Amino acid sequence: MAISNSPFGPAYERWLQAPLPAGTHMSLLHWVNDAVMALFFFVVGAEVKREFLYGELKSRSAAMLPMAAALGGMLVPAAIYGLCNAGLPTAGGWGIPMATDIAFSLGVLSLAAPKAPRSLVVFLTALAIVDDLGGIVVIAVFYAGSLNLPVLAGGLIVWLLMLAGCRRNWQSAWFYAVGGILIWLAFFYGGIHPTMAGVLTGFAMPAVPGKDGREGLLLRAEHALTPVSAFVIMPVFALANAGIRLDLSGLTGLASAPGLGVLAGLVLGKPIGIGLAVWLLTALKKASLPEGLTMKHFWAVGLLAGIGFTMSLFIAGLAFPGSPVLMTAKTAIIAASLTAAILGGFLVNRVSR
Repeated sequence: MAISNSPFGPAYERWLQAPLPAGTHMSLLHWVNDAVMALFFFVVGAEVKREFLYGELKSRSAAMLPMAAALGGMLVPAAIYGLCNAGLPTAGGWGIPMATDIAFSLGVLSLAAPKAPRSLVVFLTALAIVDDLGGIVVIAVFYAGSLNLPVLAGGLIVWLLMLAGCRRNWQSAWFYAVGGILIWLAFFYGGIHPTMAGVLTGFAMPAVPGKDGREGLLLRAEHALTPVSAFVIMPVFALANAGIRLDLSGLTGLASAPGLGVLAGLVLGKPIGIGLAVWLLTALKKASLPEGLTMKHFWAVGLLAGIGFTMSLFIAGLAFPGSPVLMTAKTAIIAASLTAAILGGFLVNRVSR
């Protein structure tokens, strides 16, 4: 953002749009969003699989509350955005406010409330992981281009072979890496966003230990790539995608239908959807609140879930590629995420005392 509003702004834009390699239709921005982010989504896929196998989502009873909260936290923001943009060409951006940035939301929680109950941290982690899974489904189903079915069928065959290797507990990193690249190519040319190849690769890797007793390949790969994702990939993605011009036209765009839809969806829709889902589930006695937590904790953490940032920016790029509306959406995402972080951090600090 600082670069975009400095004298280096035009050079920054040219740098992002420059073909790489020269003469191709793939710009540096495309490589970041289509290829580099595949590793980010691999880590997301690995986290989801690990949580369902060994973590908080393993038990149906324990998983019910964060899963219901995540569903409410996706549906209500999408509905709010849809109401703000009903009948408009911008209605396709409904997926933008559905997202929660797991790294930033947990980071704000740890900074604002270092003494927060462990059960609250676990709840937000599980909620954000289910939210990521929902975002993956939305991207794959609703933001795909025209499909080339024969090419996609080839990718499906490769994935099935990888699943067979996982079932036989093959621990070869090369086998899954090559398979992941082939799926990426199939998705790239088949009409599905190629980053989804990272998710499928994560799902297909074995999590159980190998015959040599070493930790499962999935867990080793996740441990190796999580720091790369957090400290390299996410900053590079933010550098490439968070550049917005802080001029009058950009700020007035917040009052437009897509701007209001994103703002209200993240700042209001997230806590309302999450809070109502938790309240309804406990009122119907389908789940109970974790020990030491009250409804105040869930309203507060619902605001932290309104920090969309990475996934919201990613979906915005898919919803409005090359459109002037994209800048409005980015501005609204950053404004909403900052607002949710400040208000959520304040509230979670108060209720955790």
